[in-house]
Amino acid sequence: MSGRILVVDDVKANVRLLEARLGAEYFEVRSAVSGAQALEILAGWPCDIVLLDVMMPGLDGFEVCRRIKTDPRSAHIPVVLITALDGAEDRIRGLRAGADEFLTKPVNDVALVARVRNLIGLKRLSDELRLRAQTGSQFGLASDFDPAGEAPACVLVVDDRPTSAERLAAALARDYDVVVEPSAPQALLGAADGGYDTILINLRMAGYDALRLVSQLRSLERTRLVPIVLIADADDTARVTRALDLGVNDHVARPIDKTELLIRVRTQVSRKRAMDRLAADVEQTLAMAVTDPLSGLRNRRYLETHLASELRQAAEAGLPLALMLVDIDHFKRINDLHGHDAGDGVIRDVARRLRSHTRSLDLACRFGGEEFVMLMPETDLDKAAGIAERLRKVIEAEPFRLPSDDEMLVTVSIGVASYRGTGDSGPKMLKRADQALYRAKGEGRNRVALEQAGEQSGQQAEAQTRTGHAPAGRPESAPAGEAAPAPSGRGARTG
Repeated sequence: MSGRILVVDDVKANVRLLEARLGAEYFEVRSAVSGAQALEILAGWPCDIVLLDVMMPGLDGFEVCRRIKTDPRSAHIPVVLITALDGAEDRIRGLRAGADEFLTKPVNDVALVARVRNLIGLKRLSDELRLRAQTGSQFGLASDFDPAGEAPACVLVVDDRPTSAERLAAALARDYDVVVEPSAPQALLGAADGGYDTILINLRMAGYDALRLVSQLRSLERTRLVPIVLIADADDTARVTRALDLGVNDHVARPIDKTELLIRVRTQVSRKRAMDRLAADVEQTLAMAVTDPLSGLRNRRYLETHLASELRQAAEAGLPLALMLVDIDHFKRINDLHGHDAGDGVIRDVARRLRSHTRSLDLACRFGGEEFVMLMPETDLDKAAGIAERLRKVIEAEPFRLPSDDEMLVTVSIGVASYRGTGDSGPKMLKRADQALYRAKGEGRNRVALEQAGEQSGQQAEAQTRTGHAPAGRPESAPAGEAAPAPSGRGARTG
């Protein structure tokens, strides 16, 4: 994995040494000899990670790290502090400044490269989600995230050594809900059920290979993005390096400083929740792209893709497939007499009735304007005709309430078509349903018409229709108390 790395150190020999080490791994490296120069470079060069010396004149590494992490343009860039300071207080100060890692000189080459690759990989995953989530703002989508509504974070401790597990749980219990699991296989099952914000694993478990557990956690979809923090001994460098390659997010060395542990866990929990919010924003944006905002149904773009998929499945399995095209009768008259707010309300209510009177297997979409499509897998033409007639009656039976609180009856006309096997297609099915709907409109509206049986052979068969009647005194599709408009000539489709 390549990447862009900014090396910041006021000692040129140290810079050249790091440039040589990282260049040999095919990273693109730039350098700065002061904190001010580093900030200037970052403003115009979007790097993937910053390797930052702590002891520098002017702005020291702690202050540079703090400025990087408080600037929204660079806050997502990982920072590794490299210093000769190795006390717990120095590590805690660096972590509080926002550092992602704290490496002590002289730096082990293998450990350095492993940590750099690990952090770049995590950053790129976050970058991808952030980039996709930005699409939401282009759709006018605002996040409805409320921090006060978040449940307390839950941390899973996997450790088969009771004394060690108790100490970890006690250190975390004040800030988190802690679950201790001594069995690695049971921990894997529990983690796969979801709900954990971070997983702590004792690298020195007695009865199970901790690295195997890490690998298993990273191979499962539900746990792939859950942060993992290793608890390791100071001499576990080789296994920690291997763990970083497997996707571990962080590690804490024994003897454990409680404050350092809490800071590292808090960082991982915060990142996990930020990633969850980004993923939710992406999912919401994608859903919005295929959802009609007025009716709440899937839109025509989604229908085209889904219909093609259903046709393939019907062809492969030899199953029937039907669709109906539903059109609100005299919709233009509703808008003209009562306003577009009333028309929008009718569309929403028709959509609601379609959703509430169909199977979970079916798909209701807004096709455009006042037209809707209902896709019905595993349904032949006769069964689809019965479903269409039932929906027609449901829509006709209950008056629609207008914004003025008046009520009116609304009816629909429906055309039905079915899959005819090899050579048939979505556009052809929609065309036949449209032709059937055209006939239903021409024959008086408020009825169901089926595709013509002889269309495939070129013969013109009689249209099969099922006709409903508006209640006495309430002409179909006319507002209560108003006369129905004169019917259009046969074959005309005017709403």
